[in-house]
Amino acid sequence: MTEPTAWPLADGRELLFFSLPGHVPAPVADRRPLPPRREQPSELRYDQTTGQWVILAADRQDRTYKPPADRCPLCPGPSGASSEVPAADYDVVVFENRFPALAGAGAISTPHTPGFHAAPGHGRCEVICFSADHTGSFAGLPPAQARLVVAAWRQRTAALQAVDGVEQVFCFENRGEEIGVTLSHPHGQIYAYPYLTPRTATMLARAREHRDRHGGNLFADLLAREVADGTRVIARSAAFTAFVPFAARWPVEVHLYPNRWVRNLTELTETELDEFAALYREVLRRFDALYDTPLPYMAALHQYRDSAAQRDGYFHVEFLSIRRSATKLKYLAGSESAMDAFIVDVTPESVAARLREAAR
Repeated sequence: MTEPTAWPLADGRELLFFSLPGHVPAPVADRRPLPPRREQPSELRYDQTTGQWVILAADRQDRTYKPPADRCPLCPGPSGASSEVPAADYDVVVFENRFPALAGAGAISTPHTPGFHAAPGHGRCEVICFSADHTGSFAGLPPAQARLVVAAWRQRTAALQAVDGVEQVFCFENRGEEIGVTLSHPHGQIYAYPYLTPRTATMLARAREHRDRHGGNLFADLLAREVADGTRVIARSAAFTAFVPFAARWPVEVHLYPNRWVRNLTELTETELDEFAALYREVLRRFDALYDTPLPYMAALHQYRDSAAQRDGYFHVEFLSIRRSATKLKYLAGSESAMDAFIVDVTPESVAARLREAAR
């Protein structure tokens, strides 16, 4: 993949075109009368009862909400008057979110005194469009297109990890109105946080404890046990393994691990990235084969920096769905939302068996 082609949007945001071999992007001027961006559109507030930061981003109340297909802001806009992508066509694009939860560069520090503590909402939020086809999905992408998305994730991971104050880069996709998606065009998002998110901090703490007590890496040991057991493995290649975790919390949950320890996408070889794109796509194809309608899901890429604080991190993807049957959803109600105590209505082993069967 060649370096992406940068293009300015009407309000000064950056748009990047990632192109397949032989394709040359042809953007036009963005002629939309967009209001100027606020320098600091969000604020962080510290919750002393949990030790967690909360992002306040009131401008996001005005973000685009379920527009008709002919007014989708993620479809190509050849006139430059309506779309976030002012071009007649594109392969994959990444651009700064018009309604970001985080923006600006700079480090923050954890408060250690009582009282109300706030900080600027530094960081960056980007949108990544997987295809110009409004009706498509990641599972339906041609192999080369899926591989280009992975290349874009990798490039953005490297670029955002180099931004001052960024502690964590999170690539993710939400698919389906049941999940809360407001734009149906196939796309994902990339967040660059100025702090470690709570779940990441918890997993790293558990990994450090595991290393101190048992030696080795927690995630690598877990993967080895899943492979040895085999009951919940749904697909495996030379470089990657997909399995339903032993203690799955969601009705449909699959984890995709590289077979060797790397911290993020930038540490994978080109061959491994090829396999990653193929197996990632395969997991989602199996998801959509479970029922008569496409499965709503979240796909979360857990990435870590090469730093002392994150030394035990192990890159992996978690695919999660709230659909517990063909006609029923699993709502995260009192026990899950208030207490973070998950109750699951299906066994991981039965879900793994169904996903293996879905490939036939």
